[in-house]
Amino acid sequence: MQTILGSGGAIGVELAKALPEYTNKIRLVSRNPKKINDSDDLIKADLLNANEVDKAVKESSVVYVTIGFPYNYKFWKANWPPFLQSVIDACKKHTAKLVFFDNIYMYDQNHLNGMTEETPINPPSKKGQIRAGMVKMIMEEVDKGELTALIARAADFYGPGIKNTSVLTEMVIDPLSKGKTADWMGSVDRKHSFTYTPDAGKATAILGNTDSAFNQVWHMPTAKNPPTGKEWIETFAKALNTKPKYRVASKLILKIMGLFIPVLREMPEMMYQYDRDYVFNSDKFDKAFNFNPTSYKQGIKEIIEIDYLN
Repeated sequence: MQTILGSGGAIGVELAKALPEYTNKIRLVSRNPKKINDSDDLIKADLLNANEVDKAVKESSVVYVTIGFPYNYKFWKANWPPFLQSVIDACKKHTAKLVFFDNIYMYDQNHLNGMTEETPINPPSKKGQIRAGMVKMIMEEVDKGELTALIARAADFYGPGIKNTSVLTEMVIDPLSKGKTADWMGSVDRKHSFTYTPDAGKATAILGNTDSAFNQVWHMPTAKNPPTGKEWIETFAKALNTKPKYRVASKLILKIMGLFIPVLREMPEMMYQYDRDYVFNSDKFDKAFNFNPTSYKQGIKEIIEIDYLN
């Protein structure tokens, strides 16, 4: 049994689509799980309850953590560490391997242009400090030989069918699709990588089913040579047959937008990711698994066709 904790999110859904290549025993766990594949085993659970986490992990060979908690520092601080501890405890108890889907918040802000698995960990934000602490929790258990786990780390992500979780969707794609003005943080002249969610789902499934991939960090496959903010806006506008109108959002504008779009509410402390080149490198994964990440041109084409032309 391979189990996805947080199965209804952007990554969980794509992972569930990819896993049948490796197993027909897939368990989807969330507050309101919905089948992706006909044979999926659904478990309704409150993942903040350690007992329910234990029941969800029972009989699992691999456990994937793809849950996306509310984008709120206070919530993260109160709930991420105890949740992760309950997952670690359950995996150890039931001898399950752990695949933890992560972001880049813990990386040093001065090393974002060419991020690799070796980029220094020095989180500049409060949310980044929480993420760094969680990775430490996992790897300490790995180092002690008490847990088999891996970290699957992605850049900011984009993809079809994403609502309320992707900054690119909320600030650029949706407004442009309605003929409105796009917003961009920091500088529109800086490059910014985005990981395509279908690629991330496939890659996470590959890692979870490759014994030699465990006990290390992997960057999810991400296209090289990312566009600048302005180029992202212009390319989406062209695909949507609209004018590439945009404005650079200040911290004040973000706070106001956050009243209506929750994912933007706490973005001001993350603006450092947009005032410099943010370039994500996935050579380690691409070479190990002979994987060609979806090009930005193709990713944009698929998003428009799936989300805006149907």
